[in-house]
Amino acid sequence: MNLNLDWSFFSWELYTQFVLKGLYFSVFLTVVATAGGIALGTVLAMMRLSGQKWLDLPATIYVNGMRSIPLLMVILWFFLLMPASFYALFGEFGSEHRAEMSAIITFVAFEAAYFSEIMRAGIQSIPRGQV
Repeated sequence: MNLNLDWSFFSWELYTQFVLKGLYFSVFLTVVATAGGIALGTVLAMMRLSGQKWLDLPATIYVNGMRSIPLLMVILWFFLLMPASFYALFGEFGSEHRAEMSAIITFVAFEAAYFSEIMRAGIQSIPRGQV
């Protein structure tokens, strides 16, 4: 059986332009989302543990809301509902790379909700006498 497949479209330029570029962005997005998520998640966890109703309530609504919505839905909503002028706040990069900025912002916001619960549960698991 002869399939006569034509592989002439595959070139090193195609590989470096798309595959490696996607790999670099995926690693960058992972690092930024993790760092930003831990930072924002720690703030949210402290808000939830503060005992102050005016801090606890917004943080609880945010965390439970973000955890109940699928990530893909959050990315889609953020990309479609945010006006183009919002991305201009990030300078020339934000205006030219709207999709990338949407991914970065939504991944940080989404990861922060999960990291917040991890931090809060970790802090609450320590008995008061050991604090």
